[in-house]
Amino acid sequence: MPDVIPLLTAVERLADRLRAMPHSALARGAAAEGLGLAGELADRAQRLEFPGRAPRRLPDAGVFAVGDQLAVAGHDLAEALRTAGGAAGDAVAEAVALVEAAELRTR
Repeated sequence: MPDVIPLLTAVERLADRLRAMPHSALARGAAAEGLGLAGELADRAQRLEFPGRAPRRLPDAGVFAVGDQLAVAGHDLAEALRTAGGAAGDAVAEAVALVEAAELRTR
């Protein structure tokens, strides 16, 4: 079973940061960055949970919801990776790297 704590920690850190941002910062691109990341994490989770089925697109629920959307998508992916077994260790590291790169772009 892979350790998903690093992924959950990174996702929660960025989600909290997005939740605390003012509208102006979110509108300048932080919300779009967060939504894009949430969509990628949701796609990865769906591909693990439902192989052979096309992932459903994550809807844009608005700039003030993006932190929550990211948190949910990150937790979904962590659970899918946790139940996927030992081969998912590299996928956890890749997801953490995606979150950390997105966090840098939202500064």
